Amino acid sequence: MTAVKVRLTQGMPCWVSLMTSDHQGAMAFYGALLDWEFTPGPGHLGSYARASLHGAKVAGIGVTPPGSGHRVEWTTYFSVKDADQVSQRIRECGGTVAVGPLQAEGAGRLAIAADVSGAVFGLWQGEEHVGWEVVGEPGAPAWSELLTPDEPSAAAFYRTVFGPGAAEADAAQSLGDLPATGIRRSTGLREGPPRWRVHFAVTDADLTATQAVALGGAVLVGPHDTPSGRVARLADPQGGRFSVVQLPYDQP
Repeated sequence: MTAVKVRLTQGMPCWVSLMTSDHQGAMAFYGALLDWEFTPGPGHLGSYARASLHGAKVAGIGVTPPGSGHRVEWTTYFSVKDADQVSQRIRECGGTVAVGPLQAEGAGRLAIAADVSGAVFGLWQGEEHVGWEVVGEPGAPAWSELLTPDEPSAAAFYRTVFGPGAAEADAAQSLGDLPATGIRRSTGLREGPPRWRVHFAVTDADLTATQAVALGGAVLVGPHDTPSGRVARLADPQGGRFSVVQLPYDQP
């Protein structure tokens, strides 16, 4: 387990957030699956709840605006010192900024953007809320991975936007002793469009996949062994895609 008590270096993932069509249903699903509890968060974009694991903040769940046409999806947010400056660099590098930068009450400043391939990600300039407070513990975020058809171009984009130390092709950022992000070339239509895929740590990937189905979700790719641990790709009842990873070391 890695506890996070301070603002992370620019370009490091610091938060994950789900925008869903069924706020209560999503909280019920993830609460049962990952042992989360919820408290209200900033309401600048509608209903929003922060998920906590044993009292430590780990993720957020918000509501997709009615009629927006946005799919249910998890978004990885990256820590930045100045959301406005980084948003401008995103535009200069060929990306787009769809939302913000805007103030999330006293919690911080955010923007939602897309890279040159269309993969969506967020920026978070933490103030009262600096981001997640634990990673790598079962139920907490463990890894965010960019799937893209062009690894070198993606690595160059993020390196320019965030500066040295940003995600690299064939390399991984680390948070303490744990991996944090990586870039991998997508291998075909089965993996869908370019996107950041969120992984949550679990003690047993096979059991978690079974539980997800029992809670109304689906197994997209069954549990299988990888160099990073045993992984399963799942979907919640509203179609939000995520992965779970059974990390290859003893959990506390």
